[in-house]
Amino acid sequence: METSGRIATTPDALDFTVENVEKGLHQLYYDPNIENKNLAQKWLMQAQVSPQAWQFCWALLSPDKVPEIQYFGASALHTKISRYWSDIPSDQYETLKTQLFSQIACFSSGSKMVLTRLCVALASLALNTMPEVWPGAVPEMVRVFQEEGGGVDGRARCLALLELLTVLPEEFQTSRMPQYRKGQVRGALGREWGSVCPLLQQLLRQGDSPGAVKARVLRCLSSWVLLDVPLSESEGLVEDCFTALPDPELFDTAVEAIVNAISQPDSQRYVNTLLKLVPQVLSLQEQLREAVQNGDMETSHGICRIAVALGENHSRALLEQVAHWQGFLALVNMIMFCTGIPGHYPVNETTSSLTLTFWYTLQDDIMSFDCERQAVYLQVYRPVYFQLVDVLLHKAQFPSDQEYASWSSDEKEQFRIYRVDISDTLMYVYEMLGAELLSNLYEKLGRILTNTEQASSWQHTEALLYGFQSIAETIDVNYSDVIPGLIGLLLRININNVQLADTVMFTIGALAEWLADHPVMLSSVLPLVLQALGNPDLSISSVSTLKKICRECKYDLPPYASNIVAVSREVLSKQIHKTSQCMWLMQALGFLLSALHVEEILRNLHSLITPYIQQLEKLADETPNPSNKLAIIHILGLLSNLFTTLDISKQEDESGESTAPPVKTAPLPPGPNPVVVVLQQVFALIQTVLSKWLNDSQVVEAVCAIFEKSVKTLLHDFAPMVSQLSEMLGQMYSTIPQASALDLTRQMVHIFARETDHFPPIKALFELVTSVTLSIFQQGPRDHPDIVDSFMQLQAQALKRKPDLFLSESLDVKAVFHCGLLSLKFPEAPTVKSTCLFFTELLPRCSDVPPVARVVQENGKLLLQAVLEAIGGGSSRSLMEQFAEVLFSLNKHCFPLLTVWLKEALQAQGFPSTRVTTEQKDTFTQQILRERVNKRRMKDIVKEFTLVCRGLHGTEYAAEYCL
Repeated sequence: METSGRIATTPDALDFTVENVEKGLHQLYYDPNIENKNLAQKWLMQAQVSPQAWQFCWALLSPDKVPEIQYFGASALHTKISRYWSDIPSDQYETLKTQLFSQIACFSSGSKMVLTRLCVALASLALNTMPEVWPGAVPEMVRVFQEEGGGVDGRARCLALLELLTVLPEEFQTSRMPQYRKGQVRGALGREWGSVCPLLQQLLRQGDSPGAVKARVLRCLSSWVLLDVPLSESEGLVEDCFTALPDPELFDTAVEAIVNAISQPDSQRYVNTLLKLVPQVLSLQEQLREAVQNGDMETSHGICRIAVALGENHSRALLEQVAHWQGFLALVNMIMFCTGIPGHYPVNETTSSLTLTFWYTLQDDIMSFDCERQAVYLQVYRPVYFQLVDVLLHKAQFPSDQEYASWSSDEKEQFRIYRVDISDTLMYVYEMLGAELLSNLYEKLGRILTNTEQASSWQHTEALLYGFQSIAETIDVNYSDVIPGLIGLLLRININNVQLADTVMFTIGALAEWLADHPVMLSSVLPLVLQALGNPDLSISSVSTLKKICRECKYDLPPYASNIVAVSREVLSKQIHKTSQCMWLMQALGFLLSALHVEEILRNLHSLITPYIQQLEKLADETPNPSNKLAIIHILGLLSNLFTTLDISKQEDESGESTAPPVKTAPLPPGPNPVVVVLQQVFALIQTVLSKWLNDSQVVEAVCAIFEKSVKTLLHDFAPMVSQLSEMLGQMYSTIPQASALDLTRQMVHIFARETDHFPPIKALFELVTSVTLSIFQQGPRDHPDIVDSFMQLQAQALKRKPDLFLSESLDVKAVFHCGLLSLKFPEAPTVKSTCLFFTELLPRCSDVPPVARVVQENGKLLLQAVLEAIGGGSSRSLMEQFAEVLFSLNKHCFPLLTVWLKEALQAQGFPSTRVTTEQKDTFTQQILRERVNKRRMKDIVKEFTLVCRGLHGTEYAAEYCL
């Protein structure tokens, strides 16, 4: 420590005395300098685990210290006991236990946070010593705190005992102990429940027990039931919890205890106890109704949690008790009341969302019975589920415009998510109710839209439509006889509200597949969609709906194509949509144009993209600045998205599957693809743009995206452009290397490297980008992890698709291999994964690519050393599967060499880790060399060895890692 009172930074300052620890705590709590605080925290953490902690922790608990210092002393005790138990001599256990009991007694009337920490420390000691060393831990705790003396009043002793009993199961849940030991201790704790339960019952039933004691009893019960104590043994206590519910001071803790008790997986075995709990829960209905009437959200929420916990966890067990069907039906109706609780979520209530999972569970349980029993249950519960649909659609209704306008953005977002949850529930309920549900919704919608006497609210109409949309989005409704009528009703809706208009659009979008089978209805709905397209408030719904229609119905859209293109061109020119919607719109137009004759495609493409080409020409002449950069990226993005979906090659495939007449599709003409025609026309312009923006990775990325998406869509139809694109990519990458250019090169290699006509330009491009990247490695690749990642993926792809590329004299295979070795040591996980992939593709080529065989023979040991170094702790544990695959590949393809390399590499002292012994390394070597078939087993071997190397073998971390 420094004389100024601050923590020193030098190693010799680790003088963990009481005085220094107090100075460190003062610095942590009161020093305004954040660096000093951080320094103090680091020092204190070292102090807490130091051997000296045993000396200073007791001194810090002195009554004359402030609570913050006492708390640190208690925490240090807990740390030593829980994490360094093996350091404590067995003959010290009893002394330590006595001291802890004494300190807890002292603090039972003192600081609550210190008392809790001391209780946790004693709990940890108990868990480490039961059942062998301290078999009767809980009875002894009860006895010690029930004894008079020590100047501590009975109430304080009682509260301290309850705190100790509460933290005992909690400490067990969070403790780091091996699985076998955990099972032993869980069993021992389960046997101790016999001592705890009567004590808790006695304290809860005593009329003169203070509220604080009863609250602590309820918390203690909550803690113990998480250990799966049999529900039959805690039945009386759980019933006592119900009597505590009317007390506002005890309500929350009583709810928690009841919910925890009946939610334990094991509790479903105790059917008789569950049947006794049903009337107890039903008796809360009056308290629930009063709470709802009085706007008491906390009480209604708590009671709902209890009802849902019983119903959701035990619906099957209770359904099977046929003699008690009325009681369970009453519970279901109580939950229905909670689902339909008055008010708008989340502003007036937050309870209804708790119930949704229950309806899934109940339905699953009913449908899991055999057909005969299922029919009986459906007779009772189908009407319940129809009522549920009405309740859910009522809850999904928007509030009045005025009220909705007053909601915060966060409340609106919560309401949106709530409606999605309702939508998912409706979709699930449809599995039970079937076509009758659609008919039911259709009749209700028809009644409110045709009733001229009584106008209904837009909210009611919107909710019913939302129900239709929810089902049609995911369920095949093609067979339904109500859809034509529904579309007729859609045209009658007076759309005077954005939310209603949005739902109309989404409903039409959900019916896109149906429209493909009933194209005669397109003329009715398309005008609605195209009109909505011009409204910025309906941007997402109108554009996504048009995209769905263009994708599903494209072979029926040629008569409407010119109109769709004209409207789209107009809204794009007005710039009323956000960038993402503009991209969707271009994708929609790509689908649309794909079904037209080539001449029509080119004509529409010309009218659609000419304005953008002209704008791009103008931008290309301007001096680069942030404003025109965004405009260039936007235009390039529009072209990319258009070419992503414009695919005339699928015309023949899809028309063969379609039930539609053959006149729908035009035969594919010979000659270039329309996308290629356009790309060739704008190629020079794109080169001009690139020449000015080559330094900007985003613009380069946008240019590469156009070609990458076109290549992915057109595949071999892209062939006419391979040569000029390869040349441009080579020039781009030679000037300023960027990862996006490598990714596009990889795509080109994947599709064209095996084609004789295109191999020369692909080969030249591959060799050029490899040469340029090798020079980056010579200068220092650390600042370019994205380029290294993409380069390794490219090399792996080349080895997979066309290993002949590695036969070229122009390719320095040894240099590429060494680049891989460097890349294995990058901290970025994606880069390391790509590099491992490269080596797993490279090693099998030892047999058929002589340059690869030579390089591996001469340098393979370096690869093995790099892999072992990573396994020894040089790389993240999350990457061990990838390194295992490299080892597996070495073993499979270079076995004789690997045998020698492993022996030589592992002979080095302290390699790959100082924590592994020679015997462990020998075992690892034998296991590796034995495993040439089972890759899964190789991964397990590597995972286990890396834990040994890191000193984690046998720990809780290891248990989680090896799952």
